[in-house]
Amino acid sequence: MHLLLRERHHQWRVQEIRDDVTVHESDLSDLTGLDALIAAVRPEWIFHLAANGAYPDQQDLDQMIATNVQGTANLVRAAERGGVEALVNSGSSSEYGYKDHAPSEDEWLDPNSNYGATKAAATLLCRFTAQRSVVRIITLRLYSAYGPYEDPSRLVPTLIVNGLAGHLPPLVNPNIARDYVHVNDICDAYLLAAATPGTEPGAVFNVGTGVQTTLAEIVAIARRLLSIREEPQWGTMPERSWDTNVWVSNPARIKAELGWSAKQDIESGLRKTIEWFNWHPEQLDRYREAMG
Repeated sequence: MHLLLRERHHQWRVQEIRDDVTVHESDLSDLTGLDALIAAVRPEWIFHLAANGAYPDQQDLDQMIATNVQGTANLVRAAERGGVEALVNSGSSSEYGYKDHAPSEDEWLDPNSNYGATKAAATLLCRFTAQRSVVRIITLRLYSAYGPYEDPSRLVPTLIVNGLAGHLPPLVNPNIARDYVHVNDICDAYLLAAATPGTEPGAVFNVGTGVQTTLAEIVAIARRLLSIREEPQWGTMPERSWDTNVWVSNPARIKAELGWSAKQDIESGLRKTIEWFNWHPEQLDRYREAMG
């Protein structure tokens, strides 16, 4: 297995598997370098996970375009020239924008952010390329991923790290909702997408549980699993521009065509993530330090 990482990558996320993989440091802006790397490695499958703009501190539109659009275009071109069998592109539920229902993959895209717009552009580029290419290009439109190694700024690790200390973090509106999908289920979806021939060229699949969970519900589950006595203080954190009361996937297509469905509901997934923190005290310390 080979990993292509940017020069200033977060080493802590790959340290555990470093001895089991070959690491290459390069940049998606370097098309010549991508061509040379793919020619040397000759991968059968490529999983494209690079993105910019998904976190509040990533607001530079030029960088989003460079990573999400130009970087994807370069990787796709290099994959074509290198004879890659399949490329799985990471899409985002943010491509849909605000919907009052669970959208299917062929619905109108109406992104509500620069991030969503650039991810939508990358998906359309991949779809167009796949329809005239021998490379199978599939986009997985991910909903709210969580689990081990999630960024410390995200809700789930924030709830768990605070909860292990017996208290709750500041919280926004309790009715804010998300479709939370565990990282193990997401990994299964990537492998199925790469390994399953015969899908429509440029196929797009929603990857979510099909069940949305409100902030009030996930906090209640965390309180129960972590024995937190403290009552939640709603509205003690300002809402974000992307917060909404409806954000849920329609996973019918991926179930029908790839045989995938999420195995973890939010309670079992939270329990697994809590166990991971308990098994990795060094990571718990790292998260505590990052959260201040």
